[in-house]
Amino acid sequence: MSTSTIGFIGTGLIGAPMVERLLECGRSVVVWNRSSEKLAPLLAAGATAAGSMRELAEQVDIVCICLTDTSAVEDVLFGANGIASAMRAGQLLVDLSSIAPDATQRMATRLHSEAGARWIDAPVSGGVPAARAGRLIIFAGGEADDIAHAAPVFDALSQRVTHMGANGAGQLTKSCNQQIVACNLMVIAEMLAFAEKSGVDASKLPAALAGGFADSLPLQIFGPRMAANIDTPRLGAVGTFRKDIEQVGRLAGEVGASIPVTRAALERYREAIAASDIGADGDASRLIRLTRNATSQHPAS
Repeated sequence: MSTSTIGFIGTGLIGAPMVERLLECGRSVVVWNRSSEKLAPLLAAGATAAGSMRELAEQVDIVCICLTDTSAVEDVLFGANGIASAMRAGQLLVDLSSIAPDATQRMATRLHSEAGARWIDAPVSGGVPAARAGRLIIFAGGEADDIAHAAPVFDALSQRVTHMGANGAGQLTKSCNQQIVACNLMVIAEMLAFAEKSGVDASKLPAALAGGFADSLPLQIFGPRMAANIDTPRLGAVGTFRKDIEQVGRLAGEVGASIPVTRAALERYREAIAASDIGADGDASRLIRLTRNATSQHPAS
């Protein structure tokens, strides 16, 4: 499988650096994207363009997809001109998107039933910098043999792949990941705004807290951006985090898990999206704007 041809559908914010990394590692990559203009730098780097999604699926051994949400994945697989009917027995579908675990289980069963193809849910963590460096963390759901056969993809993209269980387990693990990250980002924004109002130089806080119990990658990546009012290039959309913790809320409700802190964070994300200067497409660095001009409604204790 080291000489497998890899197909990649979805070359957006994190998908494009994944393709670049695969090419840097000597992989043969065929690409397709709804917005064909996004493919130009990848073609210049050595990728080959497919004429359609179905053509891509017919040409490759492993199909990778990295899409925005569950509905986009379902449409690419089973919608009009979807790739499921062009896939074949033994072929691998590696879903690098972050989507619903229950939908993943259903689609994986359907893909195997209709095409004989195997599904690996493989959502990632680490963001754009880790994608560029091949240092992503991957949470994998599926059969162990299939995950081993996906080595041409995983070896290039990740520093670690953890097999979490059957199909859907990888996506559920990503939901847990996003629960922590989304809440963390909101608290980082509140902390920096609190420091500013208290007369502390907020720009010094990420470095001051580095290595201590309060440290985290989100603090080191987004903290300086928040303190300096930098929100380009976009490293993570506010709407993406809202989507992810809305899913956590739904799943927690189904299993009876109590998540009051996450639900409070979700309401703040909804407020952020409603704010004209933040919005769903805004970078998460803009979250600090929620608290900079707000006044506490609670008396000091």
